[in-house]
Amino acid sequence: MEPPLDDQYFTWLYSQVAAVNSRNPSHTYWGIMRLLFTKEFVWLIPNDDNRLEDGRDLRWEFIDELDGGPIDEHWLRLGCSMLELLIGLSRRLSFEAGGEPQAWFWQLIENLGLEQYNDNTPLPVEHIEHVLNEVIFRTYKRNGQGGLFPLNKTREDQRNVELWYQLSAYVLERAS
Repeated sequence: MEPPLDDQYFTWLYSQVAAVNSRNPSHTYWGIMRLLFTKEFVWLIPNDDNRLEDGRDLRWEFIDELDGGPIDEHWLRLGCSMLELLIGLSRRLSFEAGGEPQAWFWQLIENLGLEQYNDNTPLPVEHIEHVLNEVIFRTYKRNGQGGLFPLNKTREDQRNVELWYQLSAYVLERAS
């Protein structure tokens, strides 16, 4: 019997950024990935819905690889998880700046200060929820510190800038 679609999809998403077959809890991240998967990204700034769609487009890729059965239209329209958002952004970063999407994903996790939470570490769920809420509700610092794309120099308050332009400024700053 096949596992439920959500479980299959979660495992597929995990495989995009980490080794599914690793058995060393110091090198696995199932716990934090599950939190990212269950936390919905809500867009507040105009055009951030495009980043939401990047994340949800991963479902079509998954369905294409699954190559089986009818497609649940309701499932395809569900909200975008933070995990989907981060994978979508990491792919955009790879396209814009080079490098591998997997490396960009972990850079985003590091930017959020969450890189230390492997499966060998107790998960501070409330802290992680707080960090994710800061990203979603744009309560990080003006320069993006605490968000996905921290900058050293900025003229604009990054809390009011759509994610695409934050990503672009981040890439440009890192390149200089």
